[in-house]
Amino acid sequence: MSAPSVAVLAFEGISPFHLAVPSLVWGPESPAGDMEPWPITVVAADPGLLTTSAGYAIDVPAGLGALAEADILVVPWWSAPDTPTPFAVSSALRTAHERGALVVGLCLGVFALADAGILDGRAATTHWKWVETFRRRFPEVELRPEELYVDEGDVVTGAGATAGIDTCLHLLARTAGQVVANRVARRIVAAPHRPGGQAQFIEFPVPSPDEDPLTQVMSWAQTHLDIPHSIDRLATQAHMSRSTFTRSFRARTGTTVHNWLVAQRLARARHLLETTALGVDAVAAQSGFGTPARLREHFAAALGTTPTRYRVEFAGPASRV
Repeated sequence: MSAPSVAVLAFEGISPFHLAVPSLVWGPESPAGDMEPWPITVVAADPGLLTTSAGYAIDVPAGLGALAEADILVVPWWSAPDTPTPFAVSSALRTAHERGALVVGLCLGVFALADAGILDGRAATTHWKWVETFRRRFPEVELRPEELYVDEGDVVTGAGATAGIDTCLHLLARTAGQVVANRVARRIVAAPHRPGGQAQFIEFPVPSPDEDPLTQVMSWAQTHLDIPHSIDRLATQAHMSRSTFTRSFRARTGTTVHNWLVAQRLARARHLLETTALGVDAVAAQSGFGTPARLREHFAAALGTTPTRYRVEFAGPASRV
């Protein structure tokens, strides 16, 4: 499958970090890396020099017409959440979406997608600081502010700042496979997989494993996904009561023990399908789902496909033996 073409929409005063996130994850690297880079074009409603929030200018030669050819359209930022995006921008976004482009909103860029009506009746997330403004302006959107990203198939939204990296890594895994996404994550020194349901804001940083029993238990569970795990057993291993363990786990990860385990098992199953020739029954056993039926159920719910189809699309040579 050829690399998808990407158009990233820039506005006057844009944050250079937000603008650079798609290129960081999907673009070329020097020296050459392990993935085929996706061609990326930066687009502006008014081409030419744009100032940035960092105080320097960037030259954007492409106008909105470039959106007509892109497979993926990213709006990484918007300057004024209380102010609607220009009509020409909203119209170009709707047209791109209607012709079948994948439309991605990151951070406050989600406001531009909502202005265009693309999110009506859909679920979405955005930066936690602007939740009330978003809900007031777009009551028809099912806002999920607790999530890092929300994948609605042809529309994907991500929360603020570094959650944009998570969103782009998720889309890379969806398009090129988890192994490729893991390699890119390692290159940019980012977490290879943070599930979309992980909270945007986690109060306490994760300490090093040798200092914290909860982190030790999480690390142990990740290396023993093939066996059943109960909350009581994990709590006992962490020398905590069940209630203290579940409360501490959510504070640390932003999600439940069950959801975290499912996400880890899915990541393990995807890795096995991409890199080994194991049968689906063995993949189900080694990833902790137990049966092929349960594996298929979770693949359908999370990825909208089957394990067999996933292997056909993303398997490396070793798994085709």
